[in-house]
Amino acid sequence: MTALSDDLVAVLNAKAICFITTLMPDGSPQISQTWAGTDGEHVLINTVATHQKTRNVQRDPRIAIGIADPAAPSRYWALRGSVVAMTTDGAREHIDALSHKYIGRPYPGFGGGEQQRVLLTVKVDRVHTP
Repeated sequence: MTALSDDLVAVLNAKAICFITTLMPDGSPQISQTWAGTDGEHVLINTVATHQKTRNVQRDPRIAIGIADPAAPSRYWALRGSVVAMTTDGAREHIDALSHKYIGRPYPGFGGGEQQRVLLTVKVDRVHTP
């Protein structure tokens, strides 16, 4: 596991622009924009149980994450790692916390309908930043 730098943790605690790439069953990449956070050691991604990225990491936990500094988008980090935990426990509260960070209010339920939220914990193995 690679430690997250203080700069990266600060950006993850800000309104970071984040893209994650997971692997489809045929091995092709699938990319999604998402909100992200951190516990200081891992990257935390909140998703929905029925989304493709969730199904992908259930089958193959490898993941790549691109994170841009919202204050200077040309400053970015490329991370590679794996999902080491998936849970619904606390996932609803986590999406509300992310929503407050990104849009200043409780999560409005984009996409409509009832959603089973899932919190992904990502262990980072490699970090690249130019």
